[in-house]
Amino acid sequence: MSVWRRAGRVVLWVVGVALALVVVLGAFLALSIALDGRGSAARLDSVTNTTIPGDGGPDVRAYVAKPSTPGPHPVVVMIHEFWGLNPDIVSKADLLAKEGYLVVAPDVFRGSTTGYIPKAIYQVISTPADEVNQDLDAVIKWTATQPEADYTRTGIVGFCFGGRSSLLYSLHNPTLQATAVFYGEPVTDPARLAKLQGPVLGIFGGADMSIPISNVKAFESALKEAGVESTVTIYPDQPHAFVKNAAGIEAGGAQGAAWSEMLGFFQGALEDSAAKPAAIDGAPQAAGDFYGWAPMLRLALGHAGHGSPWTGGVH
Repeated sequence: MSVWRRAGRVVLWVVGVALALVVVLGAFLALSIALDGRGSAARLDSVTNTTIPGDGGPDVRAYVAKPSTPGPHPVVVMIHEFWGLNPDIVSKADLLAKEGYLVVAPDVFRGSTTGYIPKAIYQVISTPADEVNQDLDAVIKWTATQPEADYTRTGIVGFCFGGRSSLLYSLHNPTLQATAVFYGEPVTDPARLAKLQGPVLGIFGGADMSIPISNVKAFESALKEAGVESTVTIYPDQPHAFVKNAAGIEAGGAQGAAWSEMLGFFQGALEDSAAKPAAIDGAPQAAGDFYGWAPMLRLALGHAGHGSPWTGGVH
């Protein structure tokens, strides 16, 4: 047998083994994602207390945190990370409600929540951004019916996946009074951002593996070019998803500083400024491509950097 024939057989064997491993890994991931999904219902039951009527889609389950004082109160919609609605988001909603805001934290994955990175990625890639906007439309319309909510003073904040979702929703419904983006993949097109009427706060980590600093700088420049009132802050040496939960915020450090910055932002936008209706104005802007594979891969790596490559150390 010639050397070339032997080499060809070796190459075919290596390729065959590689393909077999891909098939096995793919099957394992598909099965593990499906099995993880079986626990979503119980996990959501533990972190939701309200069902909001759908707006052309299914009803939206949510956690609503209310101040202890009489209303009506300014409203903040809080969007979860790519894990889905979980106890960390609930703790942040409760903490923000203590400041006098009625906080609505919806489940925009429509029944799915996880602590497993492959499932978290699947949740993002299988959830169209326009579907998220539809659910958030339902949330905004619901707040207008609540006597404890002053829907004319409404802001939105999101973390990770929710950070980008909050920005995309404000582009869809630009009459929101304030948009806070915590380490969400930014929109960098000034023509799109020019539609925003309210101010924007961007919080990012200097050591975030998910979002290159160049993207953050492009976001900051695009907001300025679009004439949008904005503040973009990069916290040095902080990784992706560094504002974890109420306990971490109350401990101070970068988490506490970023949270305080957000509180000052919402005070200026929702409490110290003239109110205007929070309602969809004119033709909504399509959400467009949500992430793309390169940002999605960076997102997974950013979370995996906090712990296990499968769970990312999520609570």
